[in-house]
Amino acid sequence: MLKIEGFTKRYGEKVAVNNLNLHIAPGEIYGFIGHNGAGKTTTLKACCGLLQITEGKILINGKSIKDEPIACKKEMAYIPDNPDLYDFLTGYDYLNFVADVYGVPKTERNERIDTYGEMLGITDALALSISEYSHGMKQKVAIISALVHSPKLILMDEPFVGLDPSASHQLKQLMKKHCEEGGAIFFSTHVLEVAEKLCHKVAIIKGGNLVASGTMDEVRGNSSLEEVFLELEVSQA
Repeated sequence: MLKIEGFTKRYGEKVAVNNLNLHIAPGEIYGFIGHNGAGKTTTLKACCGLLQITEGKILINGKSIKDEPIACKKEMAYIPDNPDLYDFLTGYDYLNFVADVYGVPKTERNERIDTYGEMLGITDALALSISEYSHGMKQKVAIISALVHSPKLILMDEPFVGLDPSASHQLKQLMKKHCEEGGAIFFSTHVLEVAEKLCHKVAIIKGGNLVASGTMDEVRGNSSLEEVFLELEVSQA
């Protein structure tokens, strides 16, 4: 579903991500772990076409995000760590706007908005202006907007930040269901316990370099994911 091959991103002399190779298959929840500044957000933004690729290639379901950006974006969704929504719209207006962009029929969009709104506990607030929303409420609307067109691939940058425990639980269920239906998810997180319980595979990045990747058992071995992460941080220092 997602192939990152030899991806390198430079900003002048600075190398933000160096020769990254990752493959995320249909049905997989793939966790991306690393400290702030490690290269997680840079990678995710490149995958969805928000950043240009210096070297390498990124393929979405076999299509190049560089050469076929529109075709790629029809099959994917991106949830940033700090959703930048249109404050002058209501939640309903924003979700209908996104559904219009993707050409989602009204019956389908209404069913999805109602279903996901109830699951995330935000239905009653969707008639309010987004300018009145907290960060967590904006995050919930961003999640619904990502799901409204039933994408095959979902990219998420720290998706659990700002969510209440109930919404976090529901998001995990939505992620599992998405992958059970043949979709794929690639998401960054600082919460190692979440990655350990939720992910089929994980990748650990430090200073723009991949230091470990594979199934949870392959990366973790007989230790906890936290122990492996801390050991790799020390060994790569």
